[in-house]
This record gives sequence, structure tokens and C-alpha cells, in this order.
Amino acid sequence: MNRILFILVIMAALCNCSNSSEQTQSALKIDLSNFNWEFKQVDTCCWMPATVPGTVHTDLMANDSIGDSFYRLNEKKQQWIDKVDWEYKTTFNVDIKMLSNKHIELTFEGLDTYAKVSLNGKEILSSDNMFRANKINVDDLLTEGENTLHIVFESPVNKGLELLKANGYQYPANNDQSENGELGAKKVSTFVRKAPYHFGWDWGPRLVTSGIWKPIFLTAWNEAKIEDLYVEQININKDNALISFNLEIDSDKAEKVDYVIRNKSDDRILESGQLELKEGENIFKNETTILKPKLWWPNGYGEQSMYEFSFELYKGIELIAEKQVKTGLRSVKVIREKDDQGAGFYFEVNGVPVFAKGANYIPNDNFLTRVTNEKYKHILQSAVDANMNMLRVWGGGIYEYDVFYEMCDSLGLMLWQDFMFACSMYPGNNDFLKSIELEAIDNVKRLRNHPSIALWCGNNEIEGAWAEGREEAGWGWKQQYNDKQRKEIWQTYDTIFYSILPKVVANNHSEIFYWPSSPVADFKEIATYDTKAGDMHYWGVWHGLEKFERFNEVIPRFMSEYGFQSFPDFQSVKKYTSEEDWDIESDVMASHQRSGIGNLRIKEYMGWDYKIPANFEQFLYVGQVLQAEGMRMGMEAHRRNKPFCMGTLYWQLNDCWPVASWSGMDYYGKWKALHYFVKKAYEPYLISMLEKGDNLEIWVVSDKLENIDSKLKVQLMDFEGKVLMNKKIEVNIKGNTSALAMKIAMKDIKNLDASNNMVLHAELMDETLSLAVNQFYFEKPKDMNLKQGKPNFTFENGTLEISSSLLIKNLYVYTESEDVFSDNYFDVLPGIKYVIQVESESFTLDKLKYISIADTY
Repeated sequence: MNRILFILVIMAALCNCSNSSEQTQSALKIDLSNFNWEFKQVDTCCWMPATVPGTVHTDLMANDSIGDSFYRLNEKKQQWIDKVDWEYKTTFNVDIKMLSNKHIELTFEGLDTYAKVSLNGKEILSSDNMFRANKINVDDLLTEGENTLHIVFESPVNKGLELLKANGYQYPANNDQSENGELGAKKVSTFVRKAPYHFGWDWGPRLVTSGIWKPIFLTAWNEAKIEDLYVEQININKDNALISFNLEIDSDKAEKVDYVIRNKSDDRILESGQLELKEGENIFKNETTILKPKLWWPNGYGEQSMYEFSFELYKGIELIAEKQVKTGLRSVKVIREKDDQGAGFYFEVNGVPVFAKGANYIPNDNFLTRVTNEKYKHILQSAVDANMNMLRVWGGGIYEYDVFYEMCDSLGLMLWQDFMFACSMYPGNNDFLKSIELEAIDNVKRLRNHPSIALWCGNNEIEGAWAEGREEAGWGWKQQYNDKQRKEIWQTYDTIFYSILPKVVANNHSEIFYWPSSPVADFKEIATYDTKAGDMHYWGVWHGLEKFERFNEVIPRFMSEYGFQSFPDFQSVKKYTSEEDWDIESDVMASHQRSGIGNLRIKEYMGWDYKIPANFEQFLYVGQVLQAEGMRMGMEAHRRNKPFCMGTLYWQLNDCWPVASWSGMDYYGKWKALHYFVKKAYEPYLISMLEKGDNLEIWVVSDKLENIDSKLKVQLMDFEGKVLMNKKIEVNIKGNTSALAMKIAMKDIKNLDASNNMVLHAELMDETLSLAVNQFYFEKPKDMNLKQGKPNFTFENGTLEISSSLLIKNLYVYTESEDVFSDNYFDVLPGIKYVIQVESESFTLDKLKYISIADTY
């Protein structure tokens, strides 16, 4: 066809081209999840209805064959499920139109985990990796009319036991709850490529699932099919975006076809031309430049602009194949420049150093298919509402569903993406290593168009746990093995994390930095609490029984883990317990706490700072305040030490079941005190106060890029509102900095009143706008002169106003209907009015309940 005529035809068809291609594609793609599925235990008689995608556990619950796995001690009664085999089946119709296509494929996006698949009685697939997709050509197996798909899931535990026996020795796997799984000391999780946390963790149950956890599609095509389209970002800046459209095309014959690259965001053709396809697989790269691109920015730094590109293949004027991709254009680098103290570690986005504010993210449920899009939206929007710009997708969970990454793209959440390896060593046989390589390729290629991906990390904590070459360091793992075994185990580690995975990233997503393990100071250099390079996991607080004040002393270049536990609040606890369980040392509360030191560790820390309540509900409340106040100290310390420290990702954002854990949101999505405190600690402007030597230091931190003139107002008052000191200074805040703004001699403060009866209130103002507020107390809460006060409430049009004549410490407001409040657990200072919003259609003041620290005395 004449090239000019070809372009005119394509441009004339802009409006209906997209719609017709979608209709064409959808007519050739059948989602087999929509058919009726059944399941049963192998070698039993009775088939039951099943949901696909789903799991054996959730299907058993839906059929009332077992109780809620998360209620009380039900988990312990359900350990038999993972030790037997299960089978699923469905029938589906195929018409002559589908059969007339030259190529028909079955795609299994996710089978968990050991699956043997048969179509019309013939085995077509044997799968052993939960994280891989599998595509099978089935055009010679389908028949017109009814077809039967049958899948047998072998017990992952029994398969693991077979592999353990064949291996001759097991590998370290500290979090594998083999005893809860009735296996004694036999830890099989390391042999099985499935979500590690399914075998238990120190915040999660042992519920080892099987099932079809992602959709199954039947797809038909002729002529050619675009298997993959990667928009490689070669050089991105505000003036130009040099990108390459990298394609994988399957063709059933050698032929010439026309192509169009379209920017669907503005319906503009970027380029057109001709490709010469050979039969089979074809690889093409096509570079182009976008002028004045709209850049994608992390939350708080700019807009999350997205482009939608399509690559279309034509034979004449007939569209024969199309692939669409949404992506954001940005430059993201990890900067590790050496300095006089070590080496930095920070993310630079579009040329701007970004202080990473966020949390570690785990799967939202042990039963992955129960997580709705609404749940994802709530969790991720809550992260954004708390001013986060980064999440770490931790390596003991899953490579998340596509919707997770799409939401992170749209919300501006950068992702530190672990590969799925955590706290274990692994087998090194060729089949296992090949499976890992293919798993990595599948997931890197699936995720690489997402602008939210900022770093690929090999694993969680393994390098430091083993500590090769450092006999005195590590978790005591290597000492359990003889010399030959130690050499084998380390060689496998080196092969996976210094050869296989970095090569996969280099070959498939080279624009993104690869980091071998978290934490490490450098490649093959373990991190300690003293290293001044790389990233750090600091667990001196909690595991090491160190005081919260140590957060002010242990300052890393990038803090990628630290945390402290709390319980869900009483309303959440009531959902998974009965009244007889309401004691932190009851069997049920102990079971819903997987850190062996957990409940009593919370109580021990509580006794250092608070009067320990005897009342169960009050204990839960004080525990949340304890966590929030302690963690706030760490967040502020990290931000205050910018730019030496350039990231703070606390452990952890969310939960996978109802449990006492390090999370800021409980399993039901309810914000704990911690999440409310995070929201304030991560605001663009921060006031942070620290008693250092003979002075009280007041720091101002800004994540904004522009300089501003502001006023810092400081007021010292007693707990009844009497003003003891007033100070106000002009502060020129430099963009993207932290600076000491004021010092006050402690003797000048403590001479004014008893230290247990004073609070320093600081506020940063820009003309009349409040940019940041914070308070500083001079004694522990248990030593404060707190009196029970009665707050004054008024409510109108969704706005709740609160005031008091006395200090009310950590006011928690709630209703039995669990209405949502925009702020909570905050201090009400005398003489200051506080305004919060209430999300509710039926809220009235008579439904409002509250508690404060003084109420627990």
C-alpha cells in the first residue's frame, strides 16, 4: 500500500480503530474463571462448588466444611489441609469460530503450586512454581462443544518433605513454623517456590494454600501476536524523553507488515513503518523522542503523569495485532557517592534527591484471592494520606497482582521491590535455579513498565544472616553445617543473588538499580548498626530491648526496616476472639501473636514509660500509643539527619490476618495510633525537638523544593494552660533540607515549673498558614502530672471540634459503628481548638466515646 495512503487510512480510523481492536481481542480471549468450577479432596467422592481464582481453604470455608481460619484457634485445626491433594475441574464450550484460528493457547497466570493440568484427558502441564505464568498451545486438543479442564494440586508440604529427604539436610528458615504445621523440626518452605509467609512468619499464621490464584485464559490468534511491549526509558529529562519500544512478536510465517506506534493519551501517531517478520519469535527495537514530556513524580513532588502507548500491526488496512502499555516517564537512580563518612544511599527522581518516606508492605491476606480492589485502594490510599512516597514490597510475600502496581503508579508510590526470598538459604540444583531464573524473568518483564518500580532487591536479610567470611557475625546459621555444606550453601547464594538475578535485571530492566540484599552496606559487605553506607535494618529497639531513645543515636544512610509492636484496638480484637480470650496471656491472644517475645515484650516496654492498665481494653489502647510515640521518635530522627540519612521505611504498613504485630493498620484496614502519627511525622514540613546536652534543640525539616520565609512560634505552658514562655523567630527554610532553627537552655525551662507539668508547643507558620506543629514533654507519661479532663465536643456538617481546659494526652475518639476520624490519638492542649473530620452518614455526639492516658490510671 502507498505509505501516505496507509497513514491517511489509519488517521481516519482513529476513533473506531481502538474500539474494534478491543472487540477483536476480547472475542479471541475467554476467561475460564467465569465458568462453573468444582473441587474436592483427591480420592474422595463428592465435588463441591469452587471459586476461581481462589484457594482450597477459602473454598472449604465457602462450603461450610471448615470454620473461619482466622477465628480464635481455628488455624491449628486446619493443618491437615496442606497435607492432602486436591483437584479442580470445569467444562467450557468452544465454538467453530474459535477453532478456526491458527493458534489457540491456554495461559495459566498463577497456579499454587504443584499442579498437574489435563485438557480433555491429556496432561498438558506440570507446574511447580507459584510465581510463574505458563502458556500452552492447545489448538490440537480442543473439540467443538464441551471441553474439560482438570487440575490436581499435590500437597506442597508432602512435596517439600520429599525434596528435603532427597537433599539430605535442610536449610535455615527461622520463620517456617514447622511445629505449628505438625512437622516437628522439618522445615520445607525453602524447597518450595511459593509465598514464604504461607509457612508462617513472626506476624502471620501457618496456612499453606493450594489453588488457582490467578486467572486462566483461552486465547486465539492468527498471523501474528505481540507477546510483549516494553517502553525502555533511555534518557529522560524535562526537555526530552528518549524511549525505545522493545517488542517480542510471534508470527506464523515470514511476511512484511505495517506498524503504527500511537500515543493514545492524545491520539497522536508517533511513528509508522514496515517490519519484516520471520516465522516464529521476532525481536524489534524502535527508538523515538518525546519533546517536553509530562514527567511522573513521586507523591509530594509533582503529578503522576501517565502515557498510554499502543503498537499496532497491519496487513493492508486490517489490524492483525495490537499491544497497549501504560507507563510514566521518569528518571530514577540510586545515588551511592562516597563521602567523608562512608557512602550515601538515596533515590534521585528526575534529577531531584528524594527523601523516601514509607513503610514495608506485606500481602494483605494469607488467602490472596480475598483481597479486593477496594482493599488495595484503601491500603495504598492510606499510605498516600499518611504522606508516604515509597513502599518496600518485602521478599517473603508475593510479586503482587497487576492492580497493586497500577495503583502505586497513579498514587505516586515508589516501590522497593524485593525478589521473593527472605530469611532462608536455598537449594542449588539445576532445576531449582532454572525455575528461579524463569520466575525472575516473568516478573521483571511483567512489572518493568510501571514507573513506580524504583529498585530491585535480591532478598530480605539473608546476606547478613549468613555473613560469609565473618565467623563472629550473622544469625548462627553457618555454624550448623560442615565445611562442604557451607561451601555448597554459599555458592548457591552467590549464584542466585550475584549472578542469576542481577543478569535478569540487566537484560530486562537495565534502567533500574539492583541491590543484592537488604540490608547490606555494599555488594558482599554486610550491614551493622555502625556502617555508614547502604541500608540498615535496626532492631535494637524491640528485639534488642534498647530504649526508644536509641533511635536518636543509630542513624543510617537509609533505614529500610525498624519497628515496634502493638495490638489491634478492642473493636478489632472482638472480631476474632470471644470474651474469655480477653487477656494478653490467653491461648487465643498468644496464638494471634507470632513473635515469641511479643505480648510480654510490649508489656515490658510499656512499664518503662506508662502506668500499665489492668483493664484489657485500656491495655490495648496504651499499647498503641506506646508504639506510635516510640516510632515517631525514629521517624523524626531519620528526617532530622537529612541528607546523611535519606530514607525511613518502618516495619510494617499492614497485616495479613488479625494479630498483634508491628503494623500501622490492622487486618481490617483500621488505622492504629501509629498510622495517625506517621501522617504527621511524614508531612512535608516537620518540627522535631530533641533534648541534647544542656539544650532543647528545635529542628525544621522541609521536603519541599522551594525556599520559604516562615515564623517559628514556641510556647511553653503548664498542663492547665498557663503560658510560661513565648518565643517567635523568623526562619528561612531552604528547600529539601533539615536545619537547627532554635536552641533553648534546659535550665531556663525547668526553672519555670515542675518538669512533669509542662509541655512545649511549637508551630511553623507561613504568614497565616500553619505548616507544622509538634509538642515536647520533659518527663515520661507515667511521671506526668496528668489529670482526668473532660473534653468539650461540638459537631456540625461532618466537622468535630474539640477543646479542653486541661491537657488531655493522646485522646482517642471512636464509635461502636467504627466511624472514621481524620485524626486521632492526639494531644489536646488547653486553650487550643482542634478540628477533625468524621466520615459517617449517621454520626451524632451521643454515639461518641473517648479515652485518654489519664483515663487509664
